[in-house]
Amino acid sequence: MNMSYAIIVHGGAWDIPLDEQEGHKVGCLKAARLGYHFMDEGGSALNAVEVAVRSMEEDPVFDAGRGSFLNSEADVEMDAMIMEGKNLDFGSVAAVQSISHPVTLARRIMETSPHCMLVGEGALKFARSICMETVTTAELLTNKEFERWKRIKADRDYQVRRIFEGDPGKLEKRGTVGAVALDRYGLIAAATSTGGTPNKLPGRVGDSPIVGCGAYADNDSAGVSTTGLGESLMKVIPARRVCDSVKNGMTPLDASIETIQYLKRRVNGLGGVIALDHKGHMGYAFNTPHMACASVDVNGKATVFI
Repeated sequence: MNMSYAIIVHGGAWDIPLDEQEGHKVGCLKAARLGYHFMDEGGSALNAVEVAVRSMEEDPVFDAGRGSFLNSEADVEMDAMIMEGKNLDFGSVAAVQSISHPVTLARRIMETSPHCMLVGEGALKFARSICMETVTTAELLTNKEFERWKRIKADRDYQVRRIFEGDPGKLEKRGTVGAVALDRYGLIAAATSTGGTPNKLPGRVGDSPIVGCGAYADNDSAGVSTTGLGESLMKVIPARRVCDSVKNGMTPLDASIETIQYLKRRVNGLGGVIALDHKGHMGYAFNTPHMACASVDVNGKATVFI
């Protein structure tokens, strides 16, 4: 048994306005502590990342679950995935509506279905078949998000990239969430959840639910969760890239930095990654103005930053 356990979470990499930074730090720290406490009580890394991500899905500060961005037709469509590093099992859901906790639906797909990924109406039908509670769009929506959506619809020059590289308009925005954990049994798990990008076309899917892009976990190397502009992240498969680099001898920190540098150099991408290896070493990197993160290390020390 490995007596060391740790967790790191993120609340999105983008241009986080100053007046929203405290809320991001509080939400990330709460999630990290919840996940760590679960492992402290003997729970698994898989449960820890689910608990942490669920906490952030419930927090309207973030772009996941309640508080998710509206698409171009004023609907909420969410993506999520969860993965464990022992058998490389994962579950994924994309463009699903009416679910408060997409990360839990992704886990149920992994554990109770013959599939790895379900999307759209099929994912919602599966959720109902297992008696998962469904909600209305209104229950996932915040007044600020609706007002922000109306302003974006009225702005003919709006470009989603502005969210990540710096937006002088400082519209209310939120970030994708994710968590990576190592438990005392040596299991690494990772999870990511998002409401996607604002004003996206119906059916748009980003990097978050794509294995190797939005998250990856391998007990032989590391666990990773990513965030950022999905259309660029998908092109370089960053989560798997970090894991492969760690397996080849790099630290999680160096692997994270190298991957974000490659993302920028190769496709002019914007985003961030968090990583945790099988020894409890952590790393993170981002090339956006900010990334909200919190962690509890193998010594029980909690850290939070933007």
